[in-house]
Parts: sequence; C-alpha cells; structure tokens
Amino acid sequence: MYAEGGWEPPQKPPRPPRRERQLSERQKLVLVWLIAVNALLLLIAPIGGASVIHALVAVLRHG
Repeated sequence: MYAEGGWEPPQKPPRPPRRERQLSERQKLVLVWLIAVNALLLLIAPIGGASVIHALVAVLRHG
C-alpha cells in the first residue's frame, strides 16, 4: 500500500519555452491608425461637443 524508500513521483515533461507573440505588419498598421484616429478625436470631440451644446442652448433660448 505504501511505497518504501526510493520512490519518487513521476516527473512532468518540461514545457517548451513560450514564444513571445509578435504583431504582423498589418496589425501594426491598424494599431497605428487606431492611435492616430483616437488622438485626432481627442482634439476634435470637445469642440464638436461644445458646438452641439451651444446649438441646443441657442434653440432653447429662442424657443
């Protein structure tokens, strides 16, 4: 029932080393475009939002 002396549990086979994932050229291009569009919207959106708010206020004032 019990192992007597010298017994060791079986060793698990070593895992192969993990490869670091690399982006393809297309994925890099898409990432650059997404960052550029988000940076542009970061500058434009507040102006557009303010314009919409000002338009709503003007409509409400003039009835």
